[in-house]
Amino acid sequence: MKYILGIDIGTGSTKAVAVDYSGKAIHTEQVAYPTLSPRPGYSEQAPELIWQAFLKCISRSVAFMRQPPQGIALSSAMHSFIPVNEKGEPITNMITWADNRSAGIAERIKNSPQAAFLYERTGTPIHAMSPLCKIIWLHEQDESVFKSAYKYISIKEYIWFRLFGVYEIDHSIASATGLFDIETLTWNAQALELCGISEDKLSLPVGTSFSRPLMAENIANQIGLPVNIPFFAGASDGCCANVGSFAVNDGIAALTIGTSGAIRVASTKPTFNFNAMTFNYRLDENTFISGGPINNGGVALKWYMLNFLKKELISSVDYGEVIQEIDSIKAGAGGLIFLPYILGERAPLWNSETCGVFFGITSRHTQSHFTRAVLEGISMALYNISQCLEESGLTIQQVNVSGGFVHSERWMQLLADIFGKPIGLVSSDDASAMGAAYIALKKLEGLTDYSSLKPATIRIFTPRPENHAIYRDSIFPVYRNLTSTLLLNMSILSEMQATTLS
Repeated sequence: MKYILGIDIGTGSTKAVAVDYSGKAIHTEQVAYPTLSPRPGYSEQAPELIWQAFLKCISRSVAFMRQPPQGIALSSAMHSFIPVNEKGEPITNMITWADNRSAGIAERIKNSPQAAFLYERTGTPIHAMSPLCKIIWLHEQDESVFKSAYKYISIKEYIWFRLFGVYEIDHSIASATGLFDIETLTWNAQALELCGISEDKLSLPVGTSFSRPLMAENIANQIGLPVNIPFFAGASDGCCANVGSFAVNDGIAALTIGTSGAIRVASTKPTFNFNAMTFNYRLDENTFISGGPINNGGVALKWYMLNFLKKELISSVDYGEVIQEIDSIKAGAGGLIFLPYILGERAPLWNSETCGVFFGITSRHTQSHFTRAVLEGISMALYNISQCLEESGLTIQQVNVSGGFVHSERWMQLLADIFGKPIGLVSSDDASAMGAAYIALKKLEGLTDYSSLKPATIRIFTPRPENHAIYRDSIFPVYRNLTSTLLLNMSILSEMQATTLS
């Protein structure tokens, strides 16, 4: 059987999905790795562990399929940052998107006269997650590493270098660095000047359908691949998820909830909103993906379950078991509202000092009310971004979903009720890995678009008008007002907690 292997190099694990030429997933593999936090606000990972996870996903997939794929395509989490020496060896651990050490620098840039220009040229929100801010932090706080770095690369570039010995970066990952001009598809001179680096410190940008044949016999033999098998650069996990969710046409949004979450819409041109700082990343030469990420997706639910109910969520199936109890509680959780900002928040707040809040607690509220409020709070954070996108001129008629939460029909119905729009379940497999495989299939098969890979039926969850009215008219307005009203007090508490919890 001919198949493509799509691989998503994620924050918590690397996932591989074998996809046949009809676009159907036939096998999956996953290898996890830890995240390190050596200091408060730091988030790091060991590149070598991710490289080994990458190799294991391929070798296990090939062993299960009993034959090599026709090609391998890559998806990757955005905003990762690794300074490397002239041999391509990491000088430090990889700094992940969740790292907050450059928050002060991001705030400084955001308040500068050049902020709007940088945002609109690079398409990247000005935030501590971006390599732009991380390089400046390194320049100011760790000059020895800054001076000794030969290149600044992402985790996908690191793996690409290990495979091929060259530094290349796809347009999609590049467009999430804050250093790349999304119109000219070149490194932006003003952003580089702000960082104090030259273009030769970065990789060569290539298209998302760009491929190279694997020539390293030692690697090929180790993981059961033939020499010359093509590897496709692919795109970022967010852009790939739009492809894997068949959300690349006007009016169809892709929504993902994993550890974090995001909602994204494809467009032929960027859509800017400086106040909400929605992103505009490249899927390919003709397509922009506009949207916004949240910090607190499944991680907020796991935090609640572990610390309040002493239950641990191990697999995606566990979500469904936990969420069953919300059936006994009506929409709105009895007026109990949860602001899910336990890890700060990205879109549309872009404020690392926000914190979580349960608001409206009374003696009538039970455990089930709190569970429903947590799910509603995470969902409304995504709905908030969708409102910003529509206020900027984009149209959303349907939302296609992916991520671990798709195993819970209750959560998808809850999303339909909050959004007031149909929620489409395309596949329960990893949409980012699937999307990467589709990019390769489109190139190999000469497809004009992805429609031929789309399943014949998509399960649709239809909003219940009475529930949507409760969220639209009562709960969400309070949710949005609470967030803006409490920001100053959240900042004060953040300073206090930095001392008392350290």
